[in-house]
Formats: sequence, structure tokens, C-alpha cells
Amino acid sequence: MADWRKFADIQGDVIFFEYVSEKIAAQAPLVYVWDLDKTYLDTNITSLRGLIKTIREKAFQKKNVPGSATLVRSLIQNKKDSAPAFPLYFITASPPQMERKIKAKLEIDGILPFGAFFKDNLKNLKPNRFRRLTQQIGFKLQALLQLRIKLKSDVQQILWGDDSETDALIYSLYSDICSERIDVDEQMSLLESLSVTPYQMKVILDLKKQIPKQDPVHKIYINLATDTDPDYYTKFGRRTVPTYNTFQVALDLFQDARISAQTLTGIAQVLISGYAFSKEEILWSLEDLIQRRILNPESVDTIVSILRENQILPYQYKFTQKTQTILGTKIDLLEWVPTKIDYLNDYR
Repeated sequence: MADWRKFADIQGDVIFFEYVSEKIAAQAPLVYVWDLDKTYLDTNITSLRGLIKTIREKAFQKKNVPGSATLVRSLIQNKKDSAPAFPLYFITASPPQMERKIKAKLEIDGILPFGAFFKDNLKNLKPNRFRRLTQQIGFKLQALLQLRIKLKSDVQQILWGDDSETDALIYSLYSDICSERIDVDEQMSLLESLSVTPYQMKVILDLKKQIPKQDPVHKIYINLATDTDPDYYTKFGRRTVPTYNTFQVALDLFQDARISAQTLTGIAQVLISGYAFSKEEILWSLEDLIQRRILNPESVDTIVSILRENQILPYQYKFTQKTQTILGTKIDLLEWVPTKIDYLNDYR
């Protein structure tokens, strides 16, 4: 096995593999950041057994979250330049010894990202360090801030995570640190309360001094892999969108004009033909986002027409009374980004 250290940037637990030049990374106006586990790949590294199983898997054996590879390929196809790489970074708590397998899996999927962050987790396979296997806040915050230094001063980021960890908290705290919505003393108090190690705290605060005062976070998608109540995420503001499946992500991306109508229907068809989704599940996914006030009425009209034209939504289909009421009522929306988030009380 090749020594991964020769190709990696090592800063404590955070191991970074860069696949494009710094010049290319610094030019991207919009960057996607994807938590690999349970968001792109259907893996479980939150237990010792799950970590060992993931390490042993070959690249072709790794399974995608339904529709995730299709969605990323669609985003790549919609990009405006001809560069072979795509402004996408992956973050995973998998150990860096897996980098070659994961990169090979991404190549199978037709994806060449800008880079990937790994966690040096094998050293935590000791009785007195087992807790560190699942403590991700310090690791991910450090990775995000290291990445922020490499990007444009006014970059926008769209972040993907899941509910098996604390990704919504991490991404929102990252946003608050970058924009200085919370001061240094509060940052230190929060990090300590969230079990971030003293070493990680020092690195995070040092990195903070090197980034511009600007909020790079445009939107946060959270895959509800463990069925957390989506209402929990209201405290993070309307910018944070919890979703049950990739089609719901596609619906919101289409509303934001980031993917085409062809991509939207393509995601639905992949889920139906490749992952045994029924058309009823697709329709429920649409109604669920309407009832949670994520889709606006204008977008719904367009989406319904597209789905009908592609025979995914029957022409005679009528929304439930609850959905019709919401579509016909003016809605008071949540704040896009709350001025104050309660990070320490995790009511789920």
C-alpha cells in the first residue's frame, strides 16, 4: 500500500488531499461541500464495526445514497466551464488509508472533485480514544476553515450533511464564525461545551484569523438518514433544508435554478427505476416540501407541469386539502439565517 502521507496535507486529525491547483480552487465563485458518509455514500462509520466494514470494502462495492451520484453528475453537466474537475469537496471521517478506494469509487461514478478531507481515525482505535471516533465537530470545523482559506474572498458554498451527526450545527457554527456573528469568547465557550479538544480549539481560532469576514454559506442540505423530525431544524433558519431523499434536494435546487427540468425528472426516474421508489413516494416528497413551506407556489406550478409532461404526476392528480390550503395562503417564512442559534440544547 502506497504511503498516503506523501500526497496529503496533514494538520492534526485533518488530512487533506488536493486534486486541483490552488489557483483553480481560488477562482471558483460557487463551491459544493459534501459530507461523504450517509449523504453521498451509504456508509456507517459511527461504530467500530461499521468503520472496519467500510475499510474492507472495495471501490466497486461501495453503495451510493439513492440518486446522489446522478445528482452530482447533473450539477457537473450544468456547469458553464469545460474544466474536467468540479468545484466539489468531500469531507469524511473515514481514515486517509481509504483515500485511494474512495477516489476510485468517485471515478467509477464519473466525478472528479477539487479535493477531499479525511480524518486520521485509525489512531483512535484504542480503548482510551474510542470516543474520538465519533466526535466530529472539531474535525469538521477545522476542515471547513482550512478549505475557506483556499477559496475566493466572496465565495458561496452549498453544504450537504446528514442527521446521524451534528452537521447542521457544524455548518451553522462555521457560518457564524466566518461572519463574526459570535465573538471569540463565545466561540471558545461553545467549542469547549461541544467537546472540541484544546488542540482543535487553538487551530480553529488560528484559522479564523486568516479568513475574510464574510458568510460563505448559501444553503445547507441535511439528509434525514435517521428520521430526525424536520421541525428540529427550524432553529437553524430557512437556509437549512432537511430532506428525506435526493428528489427533495433536486426540487429545491430546481427552484433555485441550479439544475434543469431534465435533471429534475431524471432524478425522479432514477429513483423509480433504480431504487424501487414508487410514484406515490415521489408525489409524497413533493407534497411534504410544500407542507413544510420549502417550495413556493410559483415553483410548484412549474414543477407540476414538468412532472405531468413526463408522466411522473398523473394529469388527474389533486393535492391533499392540507397542501392546497398552504398553496392558497400567504406564508410567514422563517428567518433565512437566525441572528442567534441555540447550539447547546439539542432537542430532537
